[in-house]
Amino acid sequence: MTNLAEPATARAAFPSAREWPIGAALLQFPSVTPDGVVVQQAGARVWSAVLREVAAAGFDHVDLTDSWLRPGDLDAEGLATLERVLADNGLGVSAISVTRRSVIDPDPDVAAANVAYSLRTVDAAARLGIGVVSVGLHRPLTPAQRAALWFWTEPGPADPVGDERTWAKAVDSLRAIGERAATAGIQVSLEMYEDTYLGTADSAVALHRDVGLANVGLNPDIGNLVRLHRPIEDWEQLLLRTLPHSNYWHIKNYYRDHDPATGAYFATPAPLESGMISYRRAIEIALACGFTGPICVEHYGGDGLSVCASNREYLRRILEVKLAALER
Repeated sequence: MTNLAEPATARAAFPSAREWPIGAALLQFPSVTPDGVVVQQAGARVWSAVLREVAAAGFDHVDLTDSWLRPGDLDAEGLATLERVLADNGLGVSAISVTRRSVIDPDPDVAAANVAYSLRTVDAAARLGIGVVSVGLHRPLTPAQRAALWFWTEPGPADPVGDERTWAKAVDSLRAIGERAATAGIQVSLEMYEDTYLGTADSAVALHRDVGLANVGLNPDIGNLVRLHRPIEDWEQLLLRTLPHSNYWHIKNYYRDHDPATGAYFATPAPLESGMISYRRAIEIALACGFTGPICVEHYGGDGLSVCASNREYLRRILEVKLAALER
């Protein structure tokens, strides 16, 4: 598999609209099958069944979202099997996304285990020839979040604001992951997520600056913020401030509304072309910033894979127009 995450300065030009790597997230595929088989231990038959659906939806790339399968916890034989299954289904990998494994978890043993897991994931990416590993500071869902129809309607864990020691620990741990990745030519991307040190534009850019490695960038997953049932930063300003530092991009959209009379907010998943964020404008900003990284399309609820496939084609149409405008 080719490295899809070279920094913009190392690339002669943008990928074409059709060649731009756009991977399908695997959020809609659980880690246990309906008949009780644990995906992590299932092997080629179960893995191929899912990846065959991804390919049948028209994708040539997939984001190996670790809520479905954890490459960092596969042995050499498991990684070889995964590599073979990906090839059999004609799929490249846009990235491995590490989810809810905060390196600054309040439990020091959990934090240390999460650092070790992230390092193993980098090693697995190197073994598979994958160019990007996305990590974040978000933690597992609370019981109230798991019980809610949409988990973001309930408050989740939060990083301690103004805690210099915890901030320094985040910087040191993320830098260690980035340094391991750099030895294999892998990019690390820091996923934006509410109430973490990657939860606002200013904080995300500051954390990226403090980590200070050329192969570490941001993943401006602003859908994580737009869906919140509370006031948020302007989505366009979020992208203007974070895309210049970004090397990977989780993309999703939400309908959002606010009733001033009651103070109530509402958000629910939307196709990219229908939600609050204008991805026509977002792609324009990204190209102006020189963004050339892979993209991952996500969607919660319903047939998420089919919505992601429609989102992919929408993005390719926008890219075709915007890239042509740049050429002129």
